[in-house]
Amino acid sequence: MADWARRVPDNTRGKYYVDRECIDCDLCREVAPENFQRNEDEGYSYVYKQPGSEAELKQCEEARDSCPVEAIGGDGVAADADSGAPAESPRP
Repeated sequence: MADWARRVPDNTRGKYYVDRECIDCDLCREVAPENFQRNEDEGYSYVYKQPGSEAELKQCEEARDSCPVEAIGGDGVAADADSGAPAESPRP
């Protein structure tokens, strides 16, 4: 299960995020190419765009459900701009 506290720094704020368990398998980028990108230097995927349509939402859910190491979370919240801490507790 993905851990909000261990998310990679490249993620854009919002519901979906990738944590440090990512093994860079490319699955999320294949399933939801509009939402996930690869950090070439560090070798992991991250959410660069939160879903903006129902189709993208379904693709992000599929990517999360299919991740072999459960590194994609869907319980993220907008982070506090100053501290980087969650503005509220992540949803269960």
